[in-house]
Amino acid sequence: MAGLTIGKLAAGEGVGVETVRFYQRRGLLALPGRAGSGFREYSEDDRQRLAFIRRARQLGFSLGEIGDLLCAGDGRSTDDVIRAAEAKLATISAQITELTLLQGRLRRLVRVCAHGDGVDCVALHVGEPLPEARPDRVASAAYEVASTASAATEEASAASADSESDSEGAMP
Repeated sequence: MAGLTIGKLAAGEGVGVETVRFYQRRGLLALPGRAGSGFREYSEDDRQRLAFIRRARQLGFSLGEIGDLLCAGDGRSTDDVIRAAEAKLATISAQITELTLLQGRLRRLVRVCAHGDGVDCVALHVGEPLPEARPDRVASAAYEVASTASAATEEASAASADSESDSEGAMP
């Protein structure tokens, strides 16, 4: 098979030439020698390596993590790849939990600001001293916080359980 030019390699994998060069500077792709034509020719192995880098980026791996995965792949050790994927999965699960809690807090803020007056919406008082709290509003706000935190925890647990069940039946 004739080698691929950098343009054909890049186009075949849906990236730009500068992306290929960037991966070369980062040590993720080798810089092939020049052929008799004077052009650098990339092999099928180079194309597969570029495809792997793209898939790993889509899965959320950093370039440093991809470099580690590629080194593990060269040594044919699947244990390193499994450990890296499990660590990435744990990180993403933690981020989902954090985002679910943040979503609950923002929903509460929207409800409080939409249904109360300016005194109820703390976000309107940034940099100002807070007005005196009225006991009836304090109790209402405490209930709102407790119910939102409980709902957010339930949503996070459900999302985590869904992602675990999805990943158990997924193909690698």
